[in-house]
Amino acid sequence: MNLAVAPIKPPITIADLEKIDVRVGTILSVEDVTGSDRLLKLTVGLGNVQRTILAGMKLERQHPQELVGKQALFVVNLEPRKMMGHTSEGMLFDIGYDDGLVPVLAVPEHKIPDGARAG
Repeated sequence: MNLAVAPIKPPITIADLEKIDVRVGTILSVEDVTGSDRLLKLTVGLGNVQRTILAGMKLERQHPQELVGKQALFVVNLEPRKMMGHTSEGMLFDIGYDDGLVPVLAVPEHKIPDGARAG
């Protein structure tokens, strides 16, 4: 498969990057969001806290329940956002969507404690 690589975004400072809190979390449950063609409601364990994170990945996943128990990377310091009657408390990192690919999760190389920080 050939990928038309997108241009690299403009430079940011280390201070900008340090504002983003990326953590490892385990997907504890996956629920359908009624009335949405795209959204799934994930309950994510992040060590000492659980978060609800809405992810627009319903169309890309034939069997979304296969995500339960998987670790992935999440941005955990975004302002909460209300969508379809649910509040999302972060963002799932995935790879490929913006390039027109079927997205895959950004995952740790091996099991690591939930809540561990990236960076």
